[in-house]
Amino acid sequence: MTAGARGAFAAAALAAAGLPGPAAAATEVVGARFGEDGRATRLVLELTAPVRFTVFTLARPYRAVIDLPELVWKLAPSRLRPKGLVTGFRYGHFRDGVSRVVLDLAGPAAVVQAFMLPPAAPGRHRLVIDLERISSAAFAAGQRQRRGAAPQTAARPPAAQTPAAPRPRPQPGRKPLIAIDPGHGGVDPGTIGVSGTHEKRVTLAHAVALSKRLRGTGRYRTMLTRGRDRFVRLRQRVQAARDAGADLFISLHADASRKRSTRGASVYTLSERASDRTAAALARRENKADLIAGIDLDRRTSDSAVAGALIDMAQRGTMNESAVFARILTRRLGKVTRLLRNTHRFAGFAVLKAPDVPSVLVELGFMSNRTDERKLLNARERRRITGAIAAAIDDWFAHRQALNR
Repeated sequence: MTAGARGAFAAAALAAAGLPGPAAAATEVVGARFGEDGRATRLVLELTAPVRFTVFTLARPYRAVIDLPELVWKLAPSRLRPKGLVTGFRYGHFRDGVSRVVLDLAGPAAVVQAFMLPPAAPGRHRLVIDLERISSAAFAAGQRQRRGAAPQTAARPPAAQTPAAPRPRPQPGRKPLIAIDPGHGGVDPGTIGVSGTHEKRVTLAHAVALSKRLRGTGRYRTMLTRGRDRFVRLRQRVQAARDAGADLFISLHADASRKRSTRGASVYTLSERASDRTAAALARRENKADLIAGIDLDRRTSDSAVAGALIDMAQRGTMNESAVFARILTRRLGKVTRLLRNTHRFAGFAVLKAPDVPSVLVELGFMSNRTDERKLLNARERRRITGAIAAAIDDWFAHRQALNR
């Protein structure tokens, strides 16, 4: 689900929808603008205080990344229009104590200047970043120098796969643990709706509501992969659920389509082959979350939690359990909201690859459709949706107990 520079969601709408807002911080970003002179592209961020920062560039695709202390973002949408070398602009929480700006670039570029200027007006300190286009060879040489690595003369061998570590064994008599994963977060806003709504806030609001509902029954324990507007890597979401010994993993998202009339919820489970081209395209977008947040994918390590999962017999059994829950969930959702045709779909979502935790990804509706977006922001509709998910969880555990008798 793509991110762009259409601006922050209005505070009044957040309050009306009951969605969580940003955490308080000492320094605010109160302005941003781009400029170009034909050769260089300049980004200027206006802040209420000077800050320390680091800037670096990444390839495949080309990006410039600015890391800053954790900030409060108060930017006017009209100021967020990339130009020149910059084709996209994202910002937000990256990890504890760190905010991140990610600039999508039209091609290889170098950071030729990066500096703080004293305020031209009270409380308007300026961070200036200048980018210039360079050749791909010069960019690659700069990357090698940054990493302190010698030029590669041969392809590196693939990293050895390590088996997934077993998750904790369930304790007799314990309440089932439901892992709830609010999609996106922090520097990765997810889809931006027709009125400027950020998907990351919608998914968090639904996740918190679902957690409260499940805990309120007294039958379940819950955990959230993120409890606020922060970025969490895909594999960390999966590993957190496994480390906690989760019995079920539910990832919440909201979809988008170029066809504004498209609306309705859908449920996805893991498969080696996508059920259709739309499902495959959605999985590709969702699996780019780490890239969107400015992660250097060339330096990633092998993910021991999911290595070889698709060919593991335990994964096969988990996929079957996931499919059963998905069918139950689609029936429950169909009673309270509109569904897409072929509601249960399949694709290779990275966030569903826990080898031993049944997992589903729920698309709650389409942010690109005004009716769906309005429903996603409505507290009453949110209670209906989370109620249906909770009822499906009850049905699924009852089904499992019946099979085990």
